[in-house]
Amino acid sequence: MTFIEDTMVNETFKQLNKFFIDGQWVDPVDGGRPHDITNPATGEKSGVLLFGDERDAVQAIQAAHAAFPSYSQASLSKRIELLDRIGDIYERRLEEMARAITLEMGAPLHSLSIPAQAAAGLMHFRVAAAIAREYPFETSAGAARVIKEPVGVCALIAPWNWPMNQVACKLAPALVTGCTVVLKPSQNAPYSSQLLAEILAEAGVPAGVFNMIHGEGSRLGQILASHPLIDMISLTGSTGAGTQVSKAAADTIKRVSLELGGKSANIILDSADLTAAVTHGVLLMMANSGQSCTAPSRMLVPRNKLAAVETIAKAVCAGIKVGDPLAPDTQMGPIANRRQYLKVLELIDTGLKEGGRLVTGGVAMPDTPPNGFYIAPTVFVCPDGKSIIAQEEIFGPVLVIIPYDDERHAIEMANDSIYGLSGYVFGADTADAERVARRLRTGMVHLNGANVDPAAPFGGYKQSGNGREWGAAGIEEFLETKSMFLA
Repeated sequence: MTFIEDTMVNETFKQLNKFFIDGQWVDPVDGGRPHDITNPATGEKSGVLLFGDERDAVQAIQAAHAAFPSYSQASLSKRIELLDRIGDIYERRLEEMARAITLEMGAPLHSLSIPAQAAAGLMHFRVAAAIAREYPFETSAGAARVIKEPVGVCALIAPWNWPMNQVACKLAPALVTGCTVVLKPSQNAPYSSQLLAEILAEAGVPAGVFNMIHGEGSRLGQILASHPLIDMISLTGSTGAGTQVSKAAADTIKRVSLELGGKSANIILDSADLTAAVTHGVLLMMANSGQSCTAPSRMLVPRNKLAAVETIAKAVCAGIKVGDPLAPDTQMGPIANRRQYLKVLELIDTGLKEGGRLVTGGVAMPDTPPNGFYIAPTVFVCPDGKSIIAQEEIFGPVLVIIPYDDERHAIEMANDSIYGLSGYVFGADTADAERVARRLRTGMVHLNGANVDPAAPFGGYKQSGNGREWGAAGIEEFLETKSMFLA
């Protein structure tokens, strides 16, 4: 049985031709415009999504607006209980969620979709509930009472690369703070959000509190961002999409929270364990086929160790199993969609034309399933950080290694970017790495291979966006502050 024929998956997506509005599955107003969903592992059509238009968006917005007065006044304990129920049902259906993610964007089921992609969504519901139990929604300031209240009706626009991570890290804090929501998932990765809507309905989310529409991102994004009944828009996507949304939102002065692109530097200090540092950096870069905004895509290494770094990087890439995302031993699957696949190939060609030295990879892979969007783990060496592939976010399995002369030079190159989402530093110990990390203009820095912490703020500087997600900071994004002056 092929993955597409899996009856569990087909049952889950039986409502793919409908939107979830005001607690019900409804047809698009004008019947919808069909959009094929492609399985990136095979290049074959896996389903058909119906696109909505402005009338569908307005229906969803009006439903969320009508539900806000009641839901915003629900007790915090009731909202936390709702998140707990969502988490319990999500956990029960986690493998279904992982399969949906694999089908829509190609993440390897066993090594990534189950333990990371699907699990991340569950994590955000659990963490938001736990933090809300302790969060100070009311405090004192002198003789005044300071009250944190829900911001209102929120439009959430999510990407295809980490679909449930990026939906849940917005939705969980929105729900627990008392906001109502209109979700626009990626048009290329709708299956996981379709399943999530089922989970929310089963958990008893009140009608109108959660609404979901499908459609073309640029079109519906403009409608959601500009509509006067939307109080906040939270988008994860490209820097270009963030610019468009910000402009559309400006006339109504709504809150805009953006998590955008990245070109994260990974500084390997002279004191670091070279084999451990390079191995970790390469594997992290190639995870999710390089399609992570925080991917360590620029590896900055001491010039006198460049040859050794190249040898290690090439060996690590050779050991990565690329192929069918359903195979138990697959470590890296396909690029998530044809458009991105062609973009990555084009940028690899750009790297070759502008003089980058190819260490390994750089080609589509002939030994993978036919017509799938597979690209070999690719490593370039560039003489400095000025080339296109050293500056532009490629969003594919392409690592650029750049030599530096001294520590100051490394920090200058790391900060020479329009982005500032994440960074990485490897040194002899934590203190050695932290000394350099404090000089990086990024919203996050990983020291000596440390992982993210879901309680810590997630977000970036410069053109990587504004606002923060995750943990208490993520909850605060969905709150307004009211000062109540007492007589």
